Amino acid sequence: MIAIIDYGAGNLKSVKNALDFLRVESIITSDPKEIEKADKVIFPGVGAFGDTLKTLKKLNLINPIKKAAKTKPFLGICLGLQLLFEESEETPGINGLGIFKGVVKKFQSNTLKIPQIGWNSINIKKENPSFENVKDKSYFYFVHSYYVVPKDKNLILTTTNYGKEFCSGIAKDNLIAVQYHPERSGSVGLQLLRDFVGLDKSAKLSK
Repeated sequence: MIAIIDYGAGNLKSVKNALDFLRVESIITSDPKEIEKADKVIFPGVGAFGDTLKTLKKLNLINPIKKAAKTKPFLGICLGLQLLFEESEETPGINGLGIFKGVVKKFQSNTLKIPQIGWNSINIKKENPSFENVKDKSYFYFVHSYYVVPKDKNLILTTTNYGKEFCSGIAKDNLIAVQYHPERSGSVGLQLLRDFVGLDKSAKLSK
């Protein structure tokens, strides 16, 4: 069973539809007990950094998310990546979940469209079971104005170029989190999800 954390994010249904297509049992839930019982957890996200944190606190989801991120296969998507860090330029003064040290910065460009919307390629920086069947330079779908800057560069799983090279995915132990949307990325996104859900419950995703 996979728990898809529900805090009102816009891409919940598309994540559920992708898992249904793969014939994977999943539940959309904001119940901490369901999250604790789940074999794996997906933390999707579309929205504003600060508003989302307020909602997570209101729903008493902060601690369940932190625990799941440390104890079971965990996939963060888009804002679900950014919220794992300490703070964001989107809402200065509001603390993120702080699971990893680092900040979320806004793209600065006079020539590129912000937000980045559309397909872009990834550069795979280290091996990971969820990317075992995903080729380097594969294209995924992005929608974002902000990107993460991890303090620990060993966290970086993938990078992408958009005016500059930025971290588009991280991995540590049981957790991966990506800026792009696998549920909207066609066959390559489904492959990533297929490999993620095929992991053993106690799997270590990376060193």
